[in-house]
Amino acid sequence: MKYVQKRLLQPTLMLTIFNHQERGNGLRTFISRKEVSALRNLLNFSIILISILVIWISPSYSQESEIDLKKMQESATKVFLDLSRRYQEYIKTEIPFVNYVRDRKEAQVHIMLTRQETGSGGTEYTLTLIGQQNYIGMDDTLKFVSQQMDTEEIIRGGIVRAIKMGLIRYVSKTPLAGDLSINYRRRADPNAVVDRWNYWVFNINTNSRLEGEESTKELRLRGSFSADRVTPDWKISLYISADYDKEEYKSDERIISSFTRSQDFQGLIIKSRGEHWSTGIYGSARSSIYSNIKFSYNIAPAIEYNVFPYSESTRREFRILYKAGYTDIRYDEVTIYDKIHENLFNESLSGTLEIKEKWGSVRTTLEGSNYFQDFSKNRIELFSDINIRLLKGLSLDLFGSISMIHDQLSLPKESATEEEMLLNQRLLATQYDYFTSIGLRYTFGSIYSNVVNSRFGGRRRRGYR
Repeated sequence: MKYVQKRLLQPTLMLTIFNHQERGNGLRTFISRKEVSALRNLLNFSIILISILVIWISPSYSQESEIDLKKMQESATKVFLDLSRRYQEYIKTEIPFVNYVRDRKEAQVHIMLTRQETGSGGTEYTLTLIGQQNYIGMDDTLKFVSQQMDTEEIIRGGIVRAIKMGLIRYVSKTPLAGDLSINYRRRADPNAVVDRWNYWVFNINTNSRLEGEESTKELRLRGSFSADRVTPDWKISLYISADYDKEEYKSDERIISSFTRSQDFQGLIIKSRGEHWSTGIYGSARSSIYSNIKFSYNIAPAIEYNVFPYSESTRREFRILYKAGYTDIRYDEVTIYDKIHENLFNESLSGTLEIKEKWGSVRTTLEGSNYFQDFSKNRIELFSDINIRLLKGLSLDLFGSISMIHDQLSLPKESATEEEMLLNQRLLATQYDYFTSIGLRYTFGSIYSNVVNSRFGGRRRRGYR
């Protein structure tokens, strides 16, 4: 048996061919360079051809998949989040099966979040889902209640769960419905609740602050205690606090000190009288160096009427409140009316309008008060906080208050020193005070706001000093 061994010139490739012949001696030969080149070209051509096929087929398949996913995402429900920015990024991350738009008029579902305090010190969050465009008439309301000691993670997790449940009815009408699943975590049947505290909630708070530089230092101490009991029929709130402030300024010539102290008590008992009426009684006691009040107390029965049902208070309310009561005041110093002690009868009437709708929100209070002994001793106060979405992407913010003051009965007869005025250590005579803020916001560009990117800690808006 003879064999022929043909060796390619490349050092990495050896090709051996066995050839059986009937006769003859063993023969070793080498293939020519021309044959090697042809074989190499054939191999390279095969590799290139296979690579082209892979490259041509893969993008085509990937592009088709991306197109399908893009079409599906474009058909997702468009949602406008009308709530605090502190929750928006978390919601967008946890609920990716809808499209978030930055203008309410582009949305198919407008989600509003309102809140109010519960009797236990927690918060009831009300989520109102309003259908728009092809979902007009499909509205819903869901609620989530947090406890007083719940962390931020627990609260925003509860809000997200409520939003998910509310969105199901809308998403079920889109192609994305096939990718959703609903899980149920069964819980044991709740037993009858036995509250050993009888709905009372107590809170103790203390706070201190020490701040200083080479020429200034400041010490502030705060303490408070509250007790609250809230049921559908009764609301009881008791609050007591004490404040102590001391500031000191050093100069080359002298040391200037400022010192104030105050104690305060407030009590409130309210009885529900149906969906529109409430009656109650206020009580308060106060001591304040700043206001020249050694000690005073006030007691005042009150009645309130709400034009809208109280059950709609998270969305709208128009409350009219009337109080009439008795006040006993003892002053630290003789007042400008030569009084050191007074017994007064007073009354007040206030109207509060709060509305939150798709076009924005309004919160306005107008209050007037006077003393029966002298109607010229009166006060009128107006407070307003308004946010209105004027046009697509354009919103107007208005915030302000103004007071007409003619009831400063506690002003000391002795004039305030320059130091007391500069350090805001004493109540000063005035016939009015005001504060106002006006702002316009305009946003334009892409209607979508789905993407969340937390790199570098997000965008920070800073002003100039």
